[in-house]
Formats: sequence, structure tokens, C-alpha cells
Amino acid sequence: MYKKSIAGLLLGTLALGLFSFKSESERYFQIAKNLDVFATLFKEVNTYYVDDVPPAQMMRIGIDAMLKSLDPYTNYIPEDDIEDFRTMTTGQYGGIGAVIGSRDGKVVVQMPYEGSPAQKAGLVIGDEILKVDGVAVSGKSTADVSKLLKGQANTPIKLEIRSYGQAKPRTVELSRSNIMVENVPYYGMMDDKIGYFQLSGFTVDASKEVRMAVQKLKEMGAEKIIFDLRDNPGGLLHEAVNISNVFVDKGKDIVSTKGKVTEWNKTYKSLDEPLDVNMPLVILTSSRSASASEIVAGVMQDYDRAVLVGERTFGKGLVQATRPLSYNSQLKVTTAKYYIPSGRCIQAIDYTHRNEDGSVGKIADSLRVAFKTANGRVVYDGGGVSPDVEVEQVEYADITQAIASKGHFFEFANKYRAEHAKIADASKFELTDDEYQQFVSFLKDKDVSYRTGVESELEDVAKQAKEGKHYDDIKAELDAIRKKVSHNKANDLTRFKSEIREVLEAEIASRYFLQEGYIEATFDDDPNILMAKQILNDQQKYNAYLKGN
Repeated sequence: MYKKSIAGLLLGTLALGLFSFKSESERYFQIAKNLDVFATLFKEVNTYYVDDVPPAQMMRIGIDAMLKSLDPYTNYIPEDDIEDFRTMTTGQYGGIGAVIGSRDGKVVVQMPYEGSPAQKAGLVIGDEILKVDGVAVSGKSTADVSKLLKGQANTPIKLEIRSYGQAKPRTVELSRSNIMVENVPYYGMMDDKIGYFQLSGFTVDASKEVRMAVQKLKEMGAEKIIFDLRDNPGGLLHEAVNISNVFVDKGKDIVSTKGKVTEWNKTYKSLDEPLDVNMPLVILTSSRSASASEIVAGVMQDYDRAVLVGERTFGKGLVQATRPLSYNSQLKVTTAKYYIPSGRCIQAIDYTHRNEDGSVGKIADSLRVAFKTANGRVVYDGGGVSPDVEVEQVEYADITQAIASKGHFFEFANKYRAEHAKIADASKFELTDDEYQQFVSFLKDKDVSYRTGVESELEDVAKQAKEGKHYDDIKAELDAIRKKVSHNKANDLTRFKSEIREVLEAEIASRYFLQEGYIEATFDDDPNILMAKQILNDQQKYNAYLKGN
């Protein structure tokens, strides 16, 4: 019996090995076969198609379509785009140090970085760029103009600029430098005891910037901190690990990665001594806080180290790695999912199981699995990190959105800057009622048209009524509602004066104090920050949020 069992086991193992070998062999055959079909197909199209076929463009379309069927984060990076990819991951590039954008067909400076060649040369928000080294930029995309502005450090560049209110352009000569986009664009004290800092990215040295910001805030007297991760899209995994380490003890599990290549699976731990493990901490999150942001927020929640305030995060629990390809191109490929200390994965979408139409859906709340934090609080996987205190994002009125989208806040702020040499500190700056009326007058000859949700619904009702031959029956009622809506829209500048003024004040503050001014000007109106301050100023409430069952 024993010999028969051994023989059976050996035969079974051999059969399994042969089956596995056959399956793997079949897989490689299918790959070779389809690559041959693809190459043959392209050859035939290139030979017989009625028009010339651009090879690089056709192949790029094919590659992008193939990778799109996997997930949004697996991408092909051709040689021409490598520099932009490197900028995204390192935060460094050679250029003049200014964000540019398009306004009414013009390429304008939207934000010069503090201490950059652009700022030192006197470029300000609203300056129109007419030429770069003699090349007219009219009709070019901002991406194309950006490429003209970038280059090796210490190389000269000549710009033709037209400033607001000036009919005659001027020439500005400057030298490019190595620009480092800061991950922490702002830190400062909100009052005598509460410090605040914002993290906008996870490129190289993000953790060093965070550690420095926290240290500076403590030196300034901070006893509690608000850590703003809202709208942060993420970045480098090791920076997320090191940032978490600022607030949790050395040797703690931070994040684990698990994928197909098992030898790549790894658990990342905090390796350094923390800066502060006791200071009360509130982390702000939004629906656009993703990836590395979610690792930090999730780690702080799993260890009951911070109270999370805001919205449920995006839900990107996928890890990417870059693989070199021929001709200096690269593949950014999703290799694993990551798991935070409680054991949960926060990936919200299952890209491996698509619907028949190819679409994907979010993981249903009913399928989310419960886990526990260090203190025993219940948390869930599969849909981002849920805050401990939910605060809805501010939904601006239709008129506010219309004014912003048409660039009227931007334009009036330029006008205001040209007419006022200085203003109060950004955190204290307020427009007077008279200045707000000047803005209302400024808008009189501007396009501020917009369509409300009610108007859209009325049009749908009218269309359906006409199709059903009932329009005449309800026409009078529809006209009455339209008239009421139109009347309300005429008064919207008064009805929504408070929020319109808030947006305008922040825009104007940026003209004097750049990005720092824009951030500070929003503090007194931001419901997330107000909630965070309320929690930090009530130690009992703060402790209650972190207490287990």
C-alpha cells in the first residue's frame, strides 16, 4: 500500500508538472502567434492602405489601447516623454520656474515659483508670453510652450512679455536653472498652538520636507498639527513610508506589497527615529487624495495616530514599477497591490473582472471586509480610506463656477494688483463692499452666462412633453418657472456674494504673496480646517475619536 501511494503521488506530481509545462508552452505559443499576426497585419496595412500610414503613431495607438484594457496606471512612456516622466517622479526640471496656462487664447503666467528665475526677472501672474527666443507662441498649446521654456540649467532664454494694462511688450532676458517643485508648498501657524502644513506631492525628498516643516512648526510653538493631504495624487512609495515614520515609532509595519512576482513582495517598516509620536494630529483628506496619500492617511488611522477629517479617499491601492524597453522607452506597469498595517487593501476598483461592455465598477460597500485599528476601531477595505469625521466638499454656486471658468476672477485680480501697491496680510485681507461692487461693475460687459441644473431639467421636461404631445398643457407652468429662474440668476451676484468674495480674495492675495498667499487666504472659510481646529481644541473629543470599542 505504501509503495502504491508513493507511486501514485509521483505519477500525480509528474502529470501536474507536464500539465503545467504544457499550459506554459501553450501560453508562449499564443504570444508568439499573435505577435506574428500583428506584425503581418501592420505590414499589409502599410503596403495597401489608400493613404500613408505613420508607423510610430499607429503603433502608439495600438500599444495605448492594449494597456488601457488593463488599468489606467499601466502606461507606455516613449523616449520623447521620458523627461516629463522624470519631472513627475523627481519634481525637478530645467526651466524658468513658472506655471503657465491658457486664457482667451493667450499663454499667460499663472504662478511663478518663489525664488525662481521667473520671479527674480519680475514676471508676475497674468503676464502674457508672446515669444520664446524669437518664436511666436500664438496658437501653440501650453504643452508646446512649456517645452520651449524648459532646457539645461544655466542656458539663456529671451521672452517677449506683455504685462496687464501695458500696450507695449517688453523683452525679458533670464537664465534657466534647476527647478525643484516643492512637495510642501506651505507651512505656518494658524494660531498660538495649532500648526498647519500642506503636502502636494510625493516626489524625491518629500519626507525630508515634511520632517523639516514639522520641526519648524514645533520651533514656532506648535503643540498640535493639521496635515493637509487633500487632492494629493501620490507618488513615490518609499516617501510615503518615510513620511509615516515622522509620526510613528521605529520598527513599525507601514505597508506591504503583494503581486504576481512573489520575490518582489515586501513589507516596508519605519526605519528611523520618529520626530513626534504624541502631538495631536488631524489629517485632511479628499476624494482626490490617492495612492501614497492614502498610505499615509491609512497608516495614521490604523495606528490611531491621527483623526482623519474630510472625504473618503480615491481608492488607488496599486503599485507601479518602471521597466526599461528598447530605444530608451519605458513601461510603467502595475505590479502589486499594497496593504496597510491593519491588513486592508484600499483599492476601490477591480480591473481584473470587467463587465461585458468592458467597463469596471467600484467594489460594493456590502463586499467590503472589516478590519481593526490598533485600538480596536473598525475600518474597511476596498474603497479608499474613510475619514473619522466626514466633511463634504464645498459645492460652489453655478454663477461662481461660471465666473471662474471664464477667467473673470483671474482678470479682475490682475486689474486690482495694477491699481493697488499693497494689501494686508493674506490671512487678514478682505474686500470692502465698495470693492465688491467694483467687481460687479467689472462683470457687466463680460460673459457670465451659465445654465443651472433646474434649467437643464426644464429643457428635458419640455422635450419629453413635446414628444408626448403634452407640451401645450404645461407650457404656461414651464414659462413661469423659467421666468423665476431667470429672475434668480439676475440676483445671484448678491445671493452668493459671500462665496464669490471668498474666491476673489484668495485670487487677489496670490498676486501679492503667490501660492502662500492663496493658501492663507482660504483658512477662515475652509470647513475642513475649521472642523480640524475644533477637534484639536477639544482634547476630550480628539481622544474619543481614537478610542477603541
